[in-house]
Amino acid sequence: MSDFSGLPLVIEPSDLLARLNARELILVDLTSAARYATGHIPGARFIDPKRTQLGQAPAPGLLPPQAALETLFGELGHNPDAVYVVYDDEGGGWAGRFIWLLDVIGHHRYHYLDGGLPAWLAEGLPVSTEVPAAVGGPVALALHDEPTATREYLQSRLGAADLVIWDARGPLEYSGEKVLAAKGGHIPGAVNFEWTAGMDQARHLRIRRDMPQILADLGISKDKEVITHCQTHHRSGFTYLVAKALGYPRVKGYAGSWGEWGNHPDTPVEI
Repeated sequence: MSDFSGLPLVIEPSDLLARLNARELILVDLTSAARYATGHIPGARFIDPKRTQLGQAPAPGLLPPQAALETLFGELGHNPDAVYVVYDDEGGGWAGRFIWLLDVIGHHRYHYLDGGLPAWLAEGLPVSTEVPAAVGGPVALALHDEPTATREYLQSRLGAADLVIWDARGPLEYSGEKVLAAKGGHIPGAVNFEWTAGMDQARHLRIRRDMPQILADLGISKDKEVITHCQTHHRSGFTYLVAKALGYPRVKGYAGSWGEWGNHPDTPVEI
């Protein structure tokens, strides 16, 4: 039986501390190279968050090439029995995107460290500057379409009664006052709830305990398919994570996000 059996998707620092030596654990740090070098959770392997994205205009948030993902997961020592625990230092954006990547490769044994590194440090838990040895070369992966909404899919679903689009961008981007693409505004019918508003600043960036009520009030309900996006599917990594953690059965990340939608000539926009 796994040392992580019975734990929810979102775990506390104490849950991780008790399992740092678990054989199946792959601990992934998605902070920054500088932050990692100054001290990280013992045993964590650093992944530059930019490696989780394609990084090419106009839609840098799209999935990296399969070969790049196979290299990345090979470096981590990916295997079918692995249990991933992921964290960042920003409240869950990059960590949530990594969980989306795990869904894309069909690996569902994972947890998010609530609050990430800030929560770990706030409890006075140990950090290390030791870098784990590299594991191995590329691993063969099968990529799955289900966790991702393409632009074409999203356009085909616009106006559906069982769809809700969760826009994780800031309110000025949503309103079109701040324009970061050829077009400003938002996808028709999208609901705006800015990603950092879902973090509890008093609890070291943990997910707010009242998120279920917030989402219910917004009409983001479990009977609907939830498609979440931002500009590059980085901020919406957090909202994807929240929906998954709360047990929403149909959640997709729109990886192209506004970078794609706002620069495409045939996409409708609301202001």
